[in-house]
Parts: sequence; C-alpha cells; structure tokens
Amino acid sequence: MPSPDSQPPSPDPRWLQLSPDDNVGVATRTLEAGQSIVVEGRPVTLPERIPTGHKVAIRPIAAGEKVKKYGAPIGSATCAIGPGEYVHTHNLQSDYLPTYTRDHAAPG
Repeated sequence: MPSPDSQPPSPDPRWLQLSPDDNVGVATRTLEAGQSIVVEGRPVTLPERIPTGHKVAIRPIAAGEKVKKYGAPIGSATCAIGPGEYVHTHNLQSDYLPTYTRDHAAPG
C-alpha cells in the first residue's frame, strides 16, 4: 500500500515531478526541441532540447521566484521561465553554490 506522502506518477512518463510543490520536473529521457510533453493535462511544446536528468519548468516561474525541486528551493530564477523551458544555469541562480559561466571564468 502506498504511503500517504507518495505522489501519483506523472501522466507523461518523459518527465517526473519529485514533489507536488515543485515548479520543475526532471526529464527521464532527452527531450528534443519542438516535442510536446503533457503538463497538468495540457500539451506544452518545448522550445529547446532538455537532456536526460535536467530540469524542465512545469509551471510559469517569475524572475526572482524560487525554483523548487524535491519540494525545496534550489535557487532563484534570473528571468521569467515559461512552462516547457529548460531550467539550468542560464536562467537559474543557485542559492547554495556560485554559478559560473564562461563570462565569469576564474582569472589566471
């Protein structure tokens, strides 16, 4: 018998929501740009490729809003993120670790 805290599976097996409080899901396989996934009963077209294990927005996320995975905040959106968009270092500032890009390479 499932525990009261267990969640029903995502209706689309290509992504997984780890907690009902999450605003991102995890791609269970590589999702190609132009594909549609089902989020909350509606098709959402992906504007870009999302690699296996990476995050996809499953709800609108406002700039500055906390990004939630595992039911806990993992960072803040650096810009507005729409459902189906890839969530990664280009639009997410970690709350725990510095976020480095080629523009912020260490000197030396």
